[in-house]
Amino acid sequence: MKKTIFVLTIIFLINCQTNEIKFDGNSAFNWLEKQCEFGPRNPGSQGYYDCKDLLIKNLIEFSDTVFTQNFTYTELRENNTYDLSNIIAEFNVNSEKHILLGAHWDTRPWADQDLNPSNRFTPIMGANDGASGVAVLMELAKMFKYNPPPVNISIVLFDGEDMGVEGIPDSYAKGSQYFAKNLPIKKPDFGIIIDLIGDRILEIPIERHSYRVAPDLVNELWDLAEKLKLPAFQNRLGYDIYDDHIPLWEIAGIPAIDLIDFNYPNQRVNYWHTLNDIPQNCSSESLEQVGRLLTNYIYSLTP
Repeated sequence: MKKTIFVLTIIFLINCQTNEIKFDGNSAFNWLEKQCEFGPRNPGSQGYYDCKDLLIKNLIEFSDTVFTQNFTYTELRENNTYDLSNIIAEFNVNSEKHILLGAHWDTRPWADQDLNPSNRFTPIMGANDGASGVAVLMELAKMFKYNPPPVNISIVLFDGEDMGVEGIPDSYAKGSQYFAKNLPIKKPDFGIIIDLIGDRILEIPIERHSYRVAPDLVNELWDLAEKLKLPAFQNRLGYDIYDDHIPLWEIAGIPAIDLIDFNYPNQRVNYWHTLNDIPQNCSSESLEQVGRLLTNYIYSLTP
């Protein structure tokens, strides 16, 4: 990623269901920690393969439909070629309304933003940049097993998001590019990507490309966040960021938005793409705010 009486009865039942289904931020944080226990999950590393096995094993438990979408990519920095895999789990596939929830599961092979030059070829832990989004989606997948969503949900864990070179935006988000060019599922109505949402000082403004592409969805989510009293969601425009939502729209025509806090932890201090991207700099409360928003939104939908 780069900076740059019916009806009344139905509504009543939906609201009751939503109030009964609670997103557990502590459990989500456990998913974050489990990923980080493998160390960096940059493609080709042992941590990458161990984490892939963990994610697939648990998604098979949570969903009837789980598969990988495999592809290769030669990254531009060191010219190494890797076998990569998007991981896809589907829920309530018979519903006509179809939503994609996505996050990237790979981590940056190089801490190129680290203040210490000797660290800049060291893979990062990726607690926030990688594990946080996946943690929320894994917790949602577990929830969907016991409380099936009212619409078709595709959870997509994108690979190859973080192998790009500064100044070349489309060298990032390779998994979502491949997915968008080779849709392995029916085309979703829209998508929500989550990335860098574990920051202890969480502030999620409106990413600019998201607002240009899907303003109604953005307004709906930020209004809901206000009603739920989720202070992390800032009703202001933030950066324009190249992330996995961009290829979904530009290539496949899937309106997609990005929930992202790029200032990690703030505008003065940067843990992004450094060795300080560790669980200690992340928070279960932050994961819970994002999870609560998505939970309430999803279970308020009608097929």
